[in-house]
Order: sequence, then C-alpha cells, then structure tokens
Amino acid sequence: MYNCLRRGRRRKVKASEVNEKWGQLQQYIAKDFDMDLPDIKVLLFLIGVQELGQGPKEFSKREKEELMHIATCRLFSSLGFYELKGQDDQGWPHWALINPIPNYTLLEQELMIKSLIIDYFEDIYFN
Repeated sequence: MYNCLRRGRRRKVKASEVNEKWGQLQQYIAKDFDMDLPDIKVLLFLIGVQELGQGPKEFSKREKEELMHIATCRLFSSLGFYELKGQDDQGWPHWALINPIPNYTLLEQELMIKSLIIDYFEDIYFN
C-alpha cells in the first residue's frame, strides 16, 4: 500500500488494485486503438493529444515530448500541483507549478502516475 492524494484527500491505495486496473486499461486501449499493450509513455502521449484538442496528426519528437508534459501537468493538476494558465497562439496549453510535488520513491511514482492515468481514462470513457 502507498499513500495517494486523491482529489485533495490522502488515502491508502493497494498496489495490487492499481496494477489490476492498469492491466484492464491497457487491454481496453489496445483494443480500442488496435495496438499492442500501451506503456505509460504511450498513454501520456494519448492524454496529451486529447488535452491539446487538435485531433490526431503527425507530431515532431519535440512536440511528442511536449504532449507528454501536457499530460503530466493535466494529471497532477487533479492533485493541486499544477494550474492551467492558458494557451499560446497555436493553441498549446501552458501550465504553472503551484505546489511542489513531494519526493516519492520510484515505486510510489509509478503507482501514482498509473493511478492518475486510470482516473483520467475512467473520467473520459466511463462518465
């Protein structure tokens, strides 16, 4: 178990729960997009594309990195760490760090990002 801030409240989350839901999400996305099981980077990229809101298109390597950053900011904004400041003239969102992100172990980081990704896709697909 690890501590997770979820929508402003700290709660205990079982790693086995997160990993079970993670596997289900991977299966769902793989089937929906007709792809191999996606890893964290692929899902961050998909979230970034969704948040950019310009639809699928070709992105440069630098843009792909920016899309993953957008996704990370969006996910951590749900915990109060980032705030959307607006968009530039090309429609790309810009975020500001408003609270420092605590230091987590590598396992805690992985579980947290997986949990946030799961929450994001549950909100998008199932609500």
